[in-house]
Amino acid sequence: MYTLDRTEHFEQEIRKSRFRAIACPVDSEAEAKARLAAVSEVSANHNCWAWRIGQAYRFSDDGEPSGTAGKPILQAIDGQALDRTLVVVTRWFGGILLGSGGLMRAYGGTAALCLRAAEKTEHVERIALTVSLGFSDLALVKARLGSVAGLVLDGEAYHETGARLSFRVPAEKAEEIGQLIVDLTSGRAEIGD
Repeated sequence: MYTLDRTEHFEQEIRKSRFRAIACPVDSEAEAKARLAAVSEVSANHNCWAWRIGQAYRFSDDGEPSGTAGKPILQAIDGQALDRTLVVVTRWFGGILLGSGGLMRAYGGTAALCLRAAEKTEHVERIALTVSLGFSDLALVKARLGSVAGLVLDGEAYHETGARLSFRVPAEKAEEIGQLIVDLTSGRAEIGD
């Protein structure tokens, strides 16, 4: 799975109707709703959209015939293996009817072209871990964890005998990293989540 690095825009004209796609990275349903409200164009005839966050997804045809807009947009998201993504395709009607097939191609195609142009990063599922350890182990653990690919250090809090490290690790490496910390500290570190 991949995620978008930043918001992407794409616009095209199809049989005198103007279609504008905006693809945004989102982390939650609430964020998707907020972004949707922010990028929807009130002056347009239709603001059709779809989003996917993990197994959850939603889409809307916004007044277009059922199944001709939101579902093709969602298929464009899924077709490019994207997660945590919202796509809004706005249409300004140009006076020529496109028919159901034409609408599906227009909405899905505009979304797909926008997503193809977007910069993407492979999405790595991470889990949060905390480690409490003494000052004598801190430098060694930080040095070794610094070389672990995909590990993100979120914070350090110091106390009278040592420190508490908060970080996120790739889910598939969590057990391995926990064992590494236990080995480096000879079992003195306390690991939590």
